[in-house]
Amino acid sequence: MQRIRLRYTKRGRLRFTSHRDFQRAFERALRRAEVPMAYSAGFTPHPKVSYANAAPTGTGSEAEYLEIQLAERRDPAMLQELLNESLPTGLDITDAVEARTSGLADRLQASVWELRLDGVEPAEAARAAETFLAAEEVQVERRTKNGMRTFDARGAVTRLEAVAPEGDRPDGKACAILRLVVRHLTPAVRPDDVLSGLRATADLAPPVPAAVTRLAQGLLDEETGAVTDPLAPDRDAAEAGTTTAAG
Repeated sequence: MQRIRLRYTKRGRLRFTSHRDFQRAFERALRRAEVPMAYSAGFTPHPKVSYANAAPTGTGSEAEYLEIQLAERRDPAMLQELLNESLPTGLDITDAVEARTSGLADRLQASVWELRLDGVEPAEAARAAETFLAAEEVQVERRTKNGMRTFDARGAVTRLEAVAPEGDRPDGKACAILRLVVRHLTPAVRPDDVLSGLRATADLAPPVPAAVTRLAQGLLDEETGAVTDPLAPDRDAAEAGTTTAAG
């Protein structure tokens, strides 16, 4: 049995695809591509697919991860190509590696998010970010299946900064970009929680909903604050195995 780890995207209109909708589309793609999946036992066998920390519906992402188990060995690069031919544009497999280590989900310690705030001046966004970071805690509320819950949004944010948007908007309107690194804690702090915190601490209220995109997720480097590639240990193990075999 072979395990393959995949990185995939949710782009454009498909950011509104729910996780359940993606599961259905992905399993259809597995059948179309004739991937030799391993199946669970029992009365209703299902393909062995493990999803890890999916982004909320309505947010875009460049860094979603899952793992599949195969009954026969396949080349990861060829598998990536076959799946992309069967998936809708916007749900794209951007990386595929053979799993040679354990604990992919444990490596997803933090995410890098980008918030595009149309109608907000960059200087205003920068001031709001400084105010948020200066607070010891920022209490926000979110409705959950068990009712309203209050928690600290500040503690999960390790970095928050305003960055200059690329190029000028053709309509000449203001646009600010916030980039943030958020730890994966319990309860999870989402980008909309940070936006609620910015509204509460700095009165930042974009006139239109923010466009939210996850740029990366993985291990958090405590010294630099960078989020590193969670598939790198598998690639390193593969290279080490190749070197050993060659030697």
